[in-house]
Amino acid sequence: MKVAVFSSKTYDEQTLTKGNVYSDIELHFFESRLSAETVSLTTGFDAISCFVNDQINQSVLEQLSKNGIKSIALRCAGYNNVDLNVANKLGISVYHVPDYSPESVAEHAVALIMTLNRKTHRAYHRVKEGNFSLEGLMGFNLSDKTVGCIGTGRIGQAFAKIMKGFGCRVLCTDIKPNQTLIDLGCQYVDLQTLYEQSNIISLHCPLTEETNHLINKNSIEKMLDGVMIINTSRGALVNAQEAIDALYSEKIGYLGLDVYEQEGALFLKICQAL
Repeated sequence: MKVAVFSSKTYDEQTLTKGNVYSDIELHFFESRLSAETVSLTTGFDAISCFVNDQINQSVLEQLSKNGIKSIALRCAGYNNVDLNVANKLGISVYHVPDYSPESVAEHAVALIMTLNRKTHRAYHRVKEGNFSLEGLMGFNLSDKTVGCIGTGRIGQAFAKIMKGFGCRVLCTDIKPNQTLIDLGCQYVDLQTLYEQSNIISLHCPLTEETNHLINKNSIEKMLDGVMIINTSRGALVNAQEAIDALYSEKIGYLGLDVYEQEGALFLKICQAL
């Protein structure tokens, strides 16, 4: 079997080559992303491997089918960049990573909360400059604060458990309530209630048509003044411009974005100049 690996970096090639030692799979690595302009590179291959910013839409899938591609292996958990309905009609199987370490992502979300709250990033730079002033570094206690968790899959569950450990009141929303979190004392509410009552809102849901720009001008207006918003899921869950506008007006007090809607051209870029 010949597999074309798109959006590959040096570490991808090293890792996949090492794992492929005892296999008869023939891997060919392409640094370019898969798109309508690069899909011709798949000629002569049986399957492809892609990443989060590869464009696997209807036109690309139709060309993949013509080129004899039967399988797409995504090196990521998200699959919002794949038109699954078209892939199914064309008989192309799509595989994705079933699970990253949920605790690592959840802990990163908590790290963003603590950094924004306790302003450790500002304190670090002040100390480097010999400035030990405490002015402007005051945070707040997380204990007894209300934390809204949008999405309670594996990562959302891990996040909610950590926030309960801080002594927070945790509100959750999901199409399928998690009984483990209910037993832990978390409360499931609708989005309206979560927006209205949460001091901190953390996003842990997939990107779909329904969740695209979930955080926007209208939803922000329903939130508490000075709310903290954390996004470690998908960039397009947040309308960045409207969130930044709310940050300037101080409706949003803290904004922690690990992902950004327009990050495609910047994603995993490594500066060579040291």
